[in-house]
Amino acid sequence: MSGIDELFNKNRAWAHSVKTSDPDFFQKLANQQSPEYLWIGCSDSRVPANQIVGLLPGEVFVHRNVANMVVHTDFNCLTVLQYAVDVLQVKHVLVVGHYNCGGVRAAYENRDNGLIDNWLRNVKDVQHRHRRRIAALEDDDARIDLLCELNVMSQASNVCHTTIVQNAWSRGQELSVHGWIYSLKDGLITDLECTVSSARQISDVYRVLPDQE
Repeated sequence: MSGIDELFNKNRAWAHSVKTSDPDFFQKLANQQSPEYLWIGCSDSRVPANQIVGLLPGEVFVHRNVANMVVHTDFNCLTVLQYAVDVLQVKHVLVVGHYNCGGVRAAYENRDNGLIDNWLRNVKDVQHRHRRRIAALEDDDARIDLLCELNVMSQASNVCHTTIVQNAWSRGQELSVHGWIYSLKDGLITDLECTVSSARQISDVYRVLPDQE
C-alpha cells in the first residue's frame, strides 16, 4: 500500500470516528462556517492551528505562509483577511509564530536560499530595526527566538495597518488583533501582549482616517 493510499484509509477512519461521536457534525459543518478566529501562522508542519488551541474544524479560519508574514502587497494574505473580517465577521485575528522558525533562522543566518530570500527580506527588515536589541543577546539561538517574537509583533502591526481592519473598526465592528508565539518544546502558546482593538492604539501615520478615534 502506498503512502497516499494510507492517507485515504486514515481519512475514512477519522470521518467514521467523528460521525460516531457526533452524527450531525458534518451536516452542521456543511451548512455554514462561522469562526470567531482568523489564524495567520507559519507553514511549518509542526504547528497545526486547530489542534494547538483545541478547536474543531469550522472554528478557526486559517492562512499560513513561511514565517507568518503579513505583507502589504501579498494579495493572497489580504484576500483571506478581507474575507475573514468582512464576510465571516471574525472577532479575533491571531498572528502566531513559533520559536526556532526555519524561515526566521534562514533570514538571520543570511544564507543563499534562492527565491525565498526575497520573501525573507521582510524578516530582515524586522532584524534591522531591532539590531541592537538582538545583538545584545549572547548566543544565536536566543537571538533567533527574539527575532521570532519581534517578527510576530511586527506582522500583527501590519494587520492593524491594513485598510481592511481599520475600516472594520471605523464601522464599529468588534475586532482585536493579537500576537502569539508557540513553543515546539512544550506545546504552549505565549501571548506577546501586543493586542490592538481600535485605531486609537496605532500611530496616526498609519490610520486610514488620521483623526479616527
